[in-house]
Amino acid sequence: MIKYKLSRTQTAWARWLALWFFSFLTVVLLVPWLLVHIPAGRDAASRVSDSKQSQTLPPGGQAIMVQVHLSGKQTTEEIELESYVTGVVAAEMPIEFEPEALKAQALAARTYIVRRLLEGETAYASGSGAAVTDTTLHQVYVSDEELKHRWGAEQYEVNRNKLKQAVEATRDRVITYKGQPIEASYFSTSNGYTENSEDYWNMKLPYLRSVPSPWDARLSPRYQDSLTLTSKELQQKLGLPVAVPAIAGSKLGLNVVERSEGHRVKRLTVGGKSFTGREFREKLGLPSSQFQWSYSNGKWTFTTTGYGHGVGMSQWGANGMAKEGRTAEEIVKYYYTGVELDHVANLWKGKTF
Repeated sequence: MIKYKLSRTQTAWARWLALWFFSFLTVVLLVPWLLVHIPAGRDAASRVSDSKQSQTLPPGGQAIMVQVHLSGKQTTEEIELESYVTGVVAAEMPIEFEPEALKAQALAARTYIVRRLLEGETAYASGSGAAVTDTTLHQVYVSDEELKHRWGAEQYEVNRNKLKQAVEATRDRVITYKGQPIEASYFSTSNGYTENSEDYWNMKLPYLRSVPSPWDARLSPRYQDSLTLTSKELQQKLGLPVAVPAIAGSKLGLNVVERSEGHRVKRLTVGGKSFTGREFREKLGLPSSQFQWSYSNGKWTFTTTGYGHGVGMSQWGANGMAKEGRTAEEIVKYYYTGVELDHVANLWKGKTF
C-alpha cells in the first residue's frame, strides 16, 4: 500500500472544505426548521393583535367618533365611541349595580349610537348636525370631568375602574337582529312586564316584545309612585272644556278602553275624549302608563307601577338578573327577543360617511 503525506497547505484546505460543508448543511437543514417552528408563535401573536384591532376599529383603522351636542355648554364635541359609551353608562345606570348589568347597559348604549351612526340620523333638535344630544332625548351622557365632581376624588378612582371594566369587557360588541343593530331602548323600572313596541310607539319591532320582569318589584325604589292633582289641574293638563266628573261608570269620567300585553293602559277615555296610555301619561307627567286612580275632596290621586316607557330592557330588572348570576349576554337576549351579538367592525364594512 502506498501512503501519502499531506502538506500544511493541503491540511488547511481540507479543514476549510469541511467547515464549509458543515455550514452548508446547517443552512439547508436548520433554517427551514426554524422558519416552520420559531416564527409561528410570532405570527400567531401578530394575527391575534390584528384580529383585535380589526374588531375595535372600522376598515381604514380610524377610531369611530361621535358628534355629541352638549346641552349645558351649547356646543358640539367629537367623542371617541368607547369614551362616549362610558359616559352614557355612567349617566344612565347607577354605578352600584352589578358588573353584568353595567355590561348589558354598555351593550345597549353602544348599539343605540352605532345604529344612529350607520343610518345617518342626526339630533335635529340641537341644530348642530350632531348625532345625539347628551339628554334623555337620546341617551344621557356625562364627561369624565363631571364624574370627578359627582363622585369626588377617592370614589372616582374606584367607580371609574368598575365602569371601565364593564365597557372594556363589551368593547366593539353590539346587539343585532338579522345582521342589523337594533333599536336598543331601555328604561328604569318595569311594572312586572315589558311592553310591546307598538303598544307605546305605534311601531312594531320583532325584537321588542313583552316579557315578564319580576325582579323590579323587589329591587327598584321607583316601582310604585303617586301623583295628586286637583280637578282643575286635571282638566287643564288634558285640555278638556269641563272638569272630569268623579262618578263611577260615567261616560264622561275616566274609563279604560284597552290594556296592553304588558299590563299597561293602552287606550282610555276621559271627559268623553279618547287618549292613548302614552298621551295620558305624558300630559300628566306620570312615571308609567300603568296607573289606577281615586277621587276625594276635589282631588284625583293616580298611583303608578313602574317607571319609564316600558319598552326594551328594564335596568332594575337587568340588575336583578345579574344578582342571580346571569351574564350580560343572557340579560340582553332575554329583554331583546331573537337577537345576537356582533362586532361593530363587521357592521362598518363597506359603509361610507
